[in-house]
Amino acid sequence: MTMECSESLILQATSRRALLLGGASFAAWAYLPKFARAADGRDPRFVTIILRGALDGLSTVGPIGDPDYAGLHGSIALRADGPNAAVMLDSFFALHPAMPEFARMYRDRHAAVVHAVATPYRDRSHFDGQDVLESGFAGPGRVQSGWLNRALEALPRGERVSSGLAVGPTTPLVLRGNAPTVGWAPVALPQADDDTAMRLLDLYQHRDPALASALTQGLQLEKQAQGEEMKPKPGAGGVAAMRLVARGAAKLMAADDGPRIAALAFDGWDTHANEGGPVGRLAQLLGGLDGALAEFQSGLGARWRDTVIVVATEFGRTARINGTDGTDHGTGTIALLAGGAVKGGRVIADWPGLKLANLHEARDLKPTTDLRSVIKGVLQDQFGLSDRVLAETVFPDSAPVKPMKGLVV
Repeated sequence: MTMECSESLILQATSRRALLLGGASFAAWAYLPKFARAADGRDPRFVTIILRGALDGLSTVGPIGDPDYAGLHGSIALRADGPNAAVMLDSFFALHPAMPEFARMYRDRHAAVVHAVATPYRDRSHFDGQDVLESGFAGPGRVQSGWLNRALEALPRGERVSSGLAVGPTTPLVLRGNAPTVGWAPVALPQADDDTAMRLLDLYQHRDPALASALTQGLQLEKQAQGEEMKPKPGAGGVAAMRLVARGAAKLMAADDGPRIAALAFDGWDTHANEGGPVGRLAQLLGGLDGALAEFQSGLGARWRDTVIVVATEFGRTARINGTDGTDHGTGTIALLAGGAVKGGRVIADWPGLKLANLHEARDLKPTTDLRSVIKGVLQDQFGLSDRVLAETVFPDSAPVKPMKGLVV
């Protein structure tokens, strides 16, 4: 039996509308600017994927060249040889074998890894960690707007097309705010009316019949949920949902009049017990994420060339496994970048080492890169946002955190 922390279970239970596609709802904002870059004629796309529950970065991209890694991560540590061997990214880091599509993108220089990364948050609460990750503030405060929505609002006004798409158990905080909601509105959320839902369903029927069928089922479940508590169904269905929602989002974003920016949220990454190494629970989750990235590449078609996807989580997990072959809440982890616009084929890391003296609070991978610098760098290169806007509006009071250079081709 898989154990989860009580806070994670509360997070799942409160997502009472998380029924569509096994735990995903859709929202989109219409009539915001088309983000064509006049200098080179590009029409960039940006996707952020939030992994809720805290991803074990040391089991996803393992520092197998670190002499202390295998001893700390024990039975779930990645290895360069033997059954289910990891994929060597360079002479030091190896990728989990459940992610062959990401490995292919990495070889094609369309994917990169940033290791030993974290938000400014240093405690271990899922609620507060996700608040900081999605709000963009340095500490938790339950603000009602997210950094991606504020980035949208900071973009210059231009040709008006539908611009923002959100996928998650609720509209992710990262894309909440004051952006106009003329056109589409959240589906599988209390404020969605039947007319809005039917218009969105009609859109999907023309672009993805399979997704439309799932949406129809989700709307039926939404009506059932009006008067009763229903828990989301984790497991295989949730893993399959990652691919399905990515496929639908990609097809929408590939259209000339489709969204340019999207936020997806996937739950279930809280691996306190039976995490598994090359095979097991984490492997299933990573396989779903890997499939979602592949769906974006195939579904975006020619738009893949101008796309950057950032995969992030609220914090990492402990460097040492616990007594149930899992990992507890930690600090440093990884961010993944994928897309045709990514300057890939590399692991970016100021590696702190895993000796006891080098661990954060003697238990966690010490973060050496601020996640905000990664996101700032991508937003600046993709959409031309200035240092000042990024430091004052998108990520308030973050001037010392400079945008990372050279992430985008």
